[in-house]
Amino acid sequence: MWASVLGVVAVLAMAYELIPWFAGSSTPASSAQAAAPVAARVTARPGGKPGKKPRVENLDPTLRLDLLASSEQTVYEGNGRNIFMSQKEDVFIPKPISPGTSDAQAGAGYRTPTPPPAPPIPLKFYGFASSPGEPKKIFLKSASGEDVWVAGEGEIVNRRYKVIRITPTSVEIQDMVYSGPPQNIPLTQG
Repeated sequence: MWASVLGVVAVLAMAYELIPWFAGSSTPASSAQAAAPVAARVTARPGGKPGKKPRVENLDPTLRLDLLASSEQTVYEGNGRNIFMSQKEDVFIPKPISPGTSDAQAGAGYRTPTPPPAPPIPLKFYGFASSPGEPKKIFLKSASGEDVWVAGEGEIVNRRYKVIRITPTSVEIQDMVYSGPPQNIPLTQG
């Protein structure tokens, strides 16, 4: 019983979907005329500029030869490069000045740029925190003096600075963000 009710509903739904196809006119001109007022209503904007006509969508499928002729008159004005071919730019190889001379002898024309110096590490080394028989540990505090860390060799402080080596008078710390050489921080009092 349920299957027959669902079958009837399915047949009615299919008929509802297919009826506009059979009821509509088969000529394109009549469908374009029926759609033109709807398109004009949709595309017309309230408050548009005066003197400008609202854009009307035209669904007429006829070929407009005047528009086709005007587009055929358009001339491509490129820069001489074929846009349909993948081409590399020519590589310029400088010729040597004379055989057997190196760049250093040829002149000081080009020098390898040096990297900028590392920013100073904002930590102060102010004491030891190790007991006899344990690995060396030191006290480090931030430049503002608010944070204090206890660290040993190989440990990372403030999620950025690695303690490389501890000596009696200084500590060698490397900035892990800036890949420069390690910096020595001397032992300070207070």
